[in-house]
Amino acid sequence: MKKIFIALLLAAVSLGASAQFEKGTKYFGASVSDFGFSYSKFEDFRLGLHTTAGYFLADGWMLLAEIGWDHQDKTNVFNSGISARYYMQSNGLFFTGGIKYGHVGPRAVRNNVYISPEIGYCFFLNDHVSIEPAVYSDLCLNHFKDFTKIGFKVGFGYYF
Repeated sequence: MKKIFIALLLAAVSLGASAQFEKGTKYFGASVSDFGFSYSKFEDFRLGLHTTAGYFLADGWMLLAEIGWDHQDKTNVFNSGISARYYMQSNGLFFTGGIKYGHVGPRAVRNNVYISPEIGYCFFLNDHVSIEPAVYSDLCLNHFKDFTKIGFKVGFGYYF
């Protein structure tokens, strides 16, 4: 069983080796987040949809812009942000760090600022399309104790 698991792990790592992480590559992505798998003090269920566009400024380094919508209970959160992502050239593992602005409404209107670290992996289906699962955290600067959360998301990326 161990040998099968190691073989599958090595196969998954080799899928990311054909990545296009070179300077000048453009990126468009869409992701679904949380599925009720996030944790925050004030959340029971949450579902989010996000779109992302990016550009590789240097090999392995991408600048990203994001807009998104999250639904929790009867509240909607609209957010936008910018971030930088670093891809490990050898295997598709990536690290992202960014800042987001979130507008919460209509029940309780508030505006929050988040620092958003993330770690994920690119599984390339072909030379351009990838599936990108990631674990992230939204660290709320306004109300850290109440609105900071940890979650899971799955995205699809297109590199061109």
